[in-house]
Amino acid sequence: MVSAEAARNIVGIIGNVISFGLFLSPISNFWRIIKRKSVEEFQPYAYIATCMNCMFWILYGLPVVHPDSTLVITINAIGLVMELIYLSIFCYYDHQNKGRKKVAIGLSGEVVFVAVVAIITMVAFHTHNSRSFFVGVICDVFNIIMYASPLTIVKKVITTGSVEYMPFYLSLAGFTNGCIWTAYALIKLDYFILISNGLGSLFGLVQLIIYGIYYRSTPKKGQDIVKPTEVQLSAASTA
Repeated sequence: MVSAEAARNIVGIIGNVISFGLFLSPISNFWRIIKRKSVEEFQPYAYIATCMNCMFWILYGLPVVHPDSTLVITINAIGLVMELIYLSIFCYYDHQNKGRKKVAIGLSGEVVFVAVVAIITMVAFHTHNSRSFFVGVICDVFNIIMYASPLTIVKKVITTGSVEYMPFYLSLAGFTNGCIWTAYALIKLDYFILISNGLGSLFGLVQLIIYGIYYRSTPKKGQDIVKPTEVQLSAASTA
């Protein structure tokens, strides 16, 4: 019989694979930037935000904060590296330098913010439970915001009766990702991973239901365009 710890590791590995797929999802956008040698209308905000989300989950998974969270650290460390690569490509092809300033200011602010939180965590809190609670609440806030971000397109879908700008596979991957990490959190109860990913599963389900309702009414077009949601959304959250 498989032990709870072994089952948790298996689910966590599956979660890592799915999350890695989510982190890969913006590749087509950046391949477009490379081919056209211009960032065009692309914005870096989602990728900057994902960097902070990854940094906080790495902090949360450290042994001195929340022991036995190696899989949380690994996928978010990979995600952080990938987001930084995306931002590097963006900065390289941002010929007007406006985006570079946004990236520099955003990342600098995030590093300072995460460092301050890390120092407070180590100095003000002296048990794993208190440190996990402090950092976990912050992680949940940002994770929930990122899971909910695709819902901003729902109003447009309902208004136009078209799912043209709602990427189905991103919604499906977000839903699956939330379910896997919810299962991971339930096997060895972790309230903070459970809360954000449980809500993430719910948000993903809502998106899929909306997609199913409006799919048939969507005009079939063969236009070669880049959809706003695909431009603005990065990998969504992990852990």
